[in-house]
Amino acid sequence: MKKLLVIDDEADLRKLLTDYFEINGYFVMTARNGTEALRQIENKPDLVLLDINMPELNGLELCRKIRRFVSCPILFLTARVEDADKIAGFQAGGDDYILKPFSIHELGARVEAHLRREMRSQNKTSIKFSEDLVIDYSARTLFIHDEPISLAKKEFDIVELFSTHPGMVFDKEHIYEKVWGLGEEGDGSVIAEHIRRIRAKLKEHGCENMIETVWGVGYKWRKS
Repeated sequence: MKKLLVIDDEADLRKLLTDYFEINGYFVMTARNGTEALRQIENKPDLVLLDINMPELNGLELCRKIRRFVSCPILFLTARVEDADKIAGFQAGGDDYILKPFSIHELGARVEAHLRREMRSQNKTSIKFSEDLVIDYSARTLFIHDEPISLAKKEFDIVELFSTHPGMVFDKEHIYEKVWGLGEEGDGSVIAEHIRRIRAKLKEHGCENMIETVWGVGYKWRKS
């Protein structure tokens, strides 16, 4: 049984989400503030639903603290979001945004999609791309010269998508659909920021040009 942690200061919303997900076969834990959330994180949830506008400790700061303990998907619940807010949220360790008011069935589908991707990622094995670069999909770790490279969750998801389809060009809508699972137009600024950070980390360790830009179209992983 998959474990969900719902973090929201609204009691009615916590009850709504608890009832819905329990009926659908999940074990649901709840927290109304950051203190309770950090206590519940010890139970190792498989996915976290986190309200951004939390009392005492805002959702972004709480997300950073949670990321110290778990690598599971974290989905933000928020009434509105701008591009800058999305980038800040992804940098804090979030994986997706759910806009309020939301359809409970769409939220359920998003949760299922994220958990399925987690399972697929855990079942993959290592692939050696060159003498210098190895990606261990099961451990979700990238090695350059046998040194592990620290990638945020979405950064690794993008590397996984590209590297498992070398030479295939992905436009921003396809990247958004596969990595974020959103049925909407891809957000170019968010994708570009993630790819910039991936390239910087690869370059820092002497591995460049693995992700190539196809101008006017998208990106691709360089064929060996």
